[in-house]
Amino acid sequence: MSLKIRICMGSSCFRRGNRKNLEFIEQYIDDNGCAAEVELVGSRCEEECRKGPNLQINGKMYHEVNLEMLSELIQQYLGKDSGE
Repeated sequence: MSLKIRICMGSSCFRRGNRKNLEFIEQYIDDNGCAAEVELVGSRCEEECRKGPNLQINGKMYHEVNLEMLSELIQQYLGKDSGE
């Protein structure tokens, strides 16, 4: 399955954790050799600052995303364990 991840790079989301989320996603892609399956793009403010950090996966918006939640989401969408 292919995955399109839009990660909000607005200052609020970035401060609230999307910097770490971005690093996690990039490392996951490298570790699992799934660059062909994942399209990672940045976006400007999603106008949901109070709910951040925000990211969108295959068109579905997720709010208050932390590393644990992100790991679960990637596993759910790709069916791969983050430790593989």
